[in-house]
Amino acid sequence: MFSIIIPTLNNFQYLKLCIDSIKKNSRYKNEIIVHSNVGTDKTLEYLNVNKIKFTHTIENSGICKGVNIAAKKATFDYLLYSHDDFYFCPDWDEILNNEVRKIGHNFFYLSGTMINNGQINFNCGNTIDEFDEKKFLLNYKKYNIYDFQGTTWAPHLIHKDVWNKVGGFSEEFFPGTGSDPDLNLKLWNLGIRIFKGINNFKVYHFGSVVTRRMKNNSKQITQSGNRGGKIFLLKWGMSIKFFTKFYLKGCVTFNNILICNKYNGPLNDPIKNLNFYFYLLLDKIKFIYYRFFYKINH
Repeated sequence: MFSIIIPTLNNFQYLKLCIDSIKKNSRYKNEIIVHSNVGTDKTLEYLNVNKIKFTHTIENSGICKGVNIAAKKATFDYLLYSHDDFYFCPDWDEILNNEVRKIGHNFFYLSGTMINNGQINFNCGNTIDEFDEKKFLLNYKKYNIYDFQGTTWAPHLIHKDVWNKVGGFSEEFFPGTGSDPDLNLKLWNLGIRIFKGINNFKVYHFGSVVTRRMKNNSKQITQSGNRGGKIFLLKWGMSIKFFTKFYLKGCVTFNNILICNKYNGPLNDPIKNLNFYFYLLLDKIKFIYYRFFYKINH
């Protein structure tokens, strides 16, 4: 059914919970493919013992390269990209399969709804030790938003042919920040206009576990911060915020809360009015500044 691609960086406990949730809560026989960055904890042993397909780099290759490597081993037509700190809710794959059948073609980008660190605020624990699985499973269906326009990037579903046409994730965004909107813009340029977040496809999200744990570890780069945004602007001539607002009509953060527009069908090209050109002009000024006066590594 689905090839689930999970990049991980010495995050064994969360990865195991994620995989356990997939095995426990799936309707179909899906394929799990992990890319292990570094792998000096119990990750490799666990994957080998449980006969889970994986790829491995001894260094932190980042999300983009890791997912690209792992995706080459996929045997199903649909690739599902997942963080290693997700817990998948029951019947998630049947929900996605029904959505794919309803669309009737493969020119789409579908994503899920994140609970806890995402669109829905329902806290069942911020760490794996605090996680109350029973409470979560008894109550998650009560917490809903709606199918929404655009995406919050992960988890996302894309057809393998479409993924290959755009070359997967762009690896210049190492270790990952900016790669999701970059992928979306490549899909937009390919002609895709269905960017849809599915309310019923839910995951519990612990939220940037590796980034928080390794924040002060100088040997492991786990986030690229503003650098990813600068690379995106220099590559496309517009900011991530501009692309999300005017093209994807996507979610925006207000007071640390994601606010999303209801999904109402495939997107149209942006309306190029004064508002559009004003914010585009601001981006062009930033582009010139970054291009000629600023070092990208800042």
